[in-house]
Amino acid sequence: MKIAFVGKGGSGKTTLSSLFIRHLAAARVPVIAVDADINQHLGAALGLDEAEAATLPAMGAHLPLIKDYLRGTNPRIPSADSMIKTTPPGEGSRLLRVGEDNLVYDTCARTVELDDTRVRLMATGPFTESDLGVACYHSKVGAVELCLNHLVDGREEYVVVDMTAGSDSFASGMFTRFDMTFLVAEPTRKGIAVYRQYKEYARDFGVPLKVVGNKVQGPDDLAFLRAEAGDDLLVTVGHSDWVRAMEKGRPTRFAYLEQANRRALETLHDTADAAYERRDWERYTRQMVHFHLKNAESWGNAKTGVDLAAQVDPAFVLFEGAATPQPA
Repeated sequence: MKIAFVGKGGSGKTTLSSLFIRHLAAARVPVIAVDADINQHLGAALGLDEAEAATLPAMGAHLPLIKDYLRGTNPRIPSADSMIKTTPPGEGSRLLRVGEDNLVYDTCARTVELDDTRVRLMATGPFTESDLGVACYHSKVGAVELCLNHLVDGREEYVVVDMTAGSDSFASGMFTRFDMTFLVAEPTRKGIAVYRQYKEYARDFGVPLKVVGNKVQGPDDLAFLRAEAGDDLLVTVGHSDWVRAMEKGRPTRFAYLEQANRRALETLHDTADAAYERRDWERYTRQMVHFHLKNAESWGNAKTGVDLAAQVDPAFVLFEGAATPQPA
């Protein structure tokens, strides 16, 4: 299951995504955590200190390797240089699975210990000083989009992505790659404005969206969110002494998280799991192709010097049982 956490900056989406990741890991569910935000804080939220977080490999820096691995023996993609972030898989492409070992995970993922469990953590990498004025952060996030396009995941296998803040998530087709999107909203006009904008953009693509109210301090906050988000409001989260201790660098075992907040995470898990029944791999593949052709016409053909529409394999549909050639 592919899960996105979105919301305005400062809403608490990184904190909520890290708590959900911890919840899944504690439930012994295989999970890959991905930090796709321009502000790389997910590692710290999962308990890494600054030095450990700084050593995480940047997916954006390994994009040529990722491309070369994923293209496999696909005859429609003669070279990694001709791939862009939206290049879809086809016959001969290598696909990714959550629980396997492969070159992409070996290069870009690191294991994070959480109490007596562990998760794989991947990060796009920070926006560096050398990028200023010459690069767009979405070129780094493209590595995540490419991996999601080649991912075949099943029920009770999770990839949880902490997305970039606000409506920047719509700068690519990556917002359509998820089984469920949790929008973290504070009980404020700004928080609800991001929700409305996200819902409007997502509507035409059938993106499943639920609101998680955060920093809710009382009945008035709850009433505000209910009035503004309606049935999209799934659950709310209030103050957490456990989170505050973790943010101070004094983490305790996850089992000590407040019961009310644990119930909220269980609701997220149940909602994400229920989304499995609504999976439509054919639509997922069509949307993948749609955004690839759109990017090809807009900038990809000019950048690569080839007709990227030729990369589309019309007979290929991504699904859980799709075969992938093994590395030589």
